[in-house]
Amino acid sequence: MATPQTQRTVADVLQDIVANIQQIIRDEFRLAQVELKEKGARASRPASMLAIGASLGLYALGFTLLAAMFALSIVMPHWLAALLLALFLGVSAVALVSAGLGALKRIDPVPGKTVQTVKENVQWVKEQTK
Repeated sequence: MATPQTQRTVADVLQDIVANIQQIIRDEFRLAQVELKEKGARASRPASMLAIGASLGLYALGFTLLAAMFALSIVMPHWLAALLLALFLGVSAVALVSAGLGALKRIDPVPGKTVQTVKENVQWVKEQTK
């Protein structure tokens, strides 16, 4: 049998439960931050590929059009040579941008570990309050 000095009051128990819930919530936020940083780091490479591809597409467009214009101006009007080259480089740029966007879409932004632990914690709180 417990002595009166070792018995805890209902208020003490509730205060401990609230403190535990607060700690769990803080830990969940920390976990979410870590997961989002990891996912952000994984997204940086495809985003870099997208930016580099777009930049190279613009440079390629300019230099290729210039060089091809000089070559094609011998056999066709200048405007037609420029139009053909612009279409070719436009298709190439679209392919690079599509590849970068596809890689970005494959990254799941949802912090899965955090979602799972939040579900577990909600279940735990429900059990504690019964």
